[in-house]
Amino acid sequence: MPTKLKSGESLLFIGNSITDCERRDERLRPLGWGYVRMVSDMLLVREPQKKITVYNRGVGGNNIGDLRSRWSDDVLEIKPDWLCIKIGINDINQTLCNQQDFPPKKFEENYDFVLAQTVKRLPKCQILLIDPFFMSHDTLDGSYRARVLKTLPDYIAVVHRMSRKYKTRLVKTHDLFQEQLKYHKLGDFSHEPVHPNSAGHLLIAEAVYKALSR
Repeated sequence: MPTKLKSGESLLFIGNSITDCERRDERLRPLGWGYVRMVSDMLLVREPQKKITVYNRGVGGNNIGDLRSRWSDDVLEIKPDWLCIKIGINDINQTLCNQQDFPPKKFEENYDFVLAQTVKRLPKCQILLIDPFFMSHDTLDGSYRARVLKTLPDYIAVVHRMSRKYKTRLVKTHDLFQEQLKYHKLGDFSHEPVHPNSAGHLLIAEAVYKALSR
């Protein structure tokens, strides 16, 4: 099923390193090598009659506070017709490691702010939220991965509440990866729980394309 995007419209992706994927590398400009590039390619191949402009505004290491600090320049000034937001795992990691302080409440406050500004400034913009994921089944007491998995549901719940509040599309990537890990090893999708390989990015890209088709 084709997406709901119309010819002449624009689609902007914003997030952290999972969105970034070396988009500023001379060989990979301007979309990087990950799911953003794959979605763009899907649009090109599956919907050749449409001319869609795709933007990648992912920045490695970003949390929701970083997105808020550049929201005006990287989203509102571009005025996309469609906006896809993927953020959250750095908020968890940085909070657990005491590098930053973005507990679920603060994460929600900042997420709510950027969405409210978007709806106010770009009332016709269609929004898709992607929840954070962590590719692990670790349950060992005291392990860092187990701590992340214990904390993650609170952040996922924030994204889902924001989706309901602002009536956005939603992709549940954590559920997608957990389902895959019932049948495959982590190494099939990544060498660690946060950054997917090409197979993992393809899983995200297919889910995004499907969400844009609803």
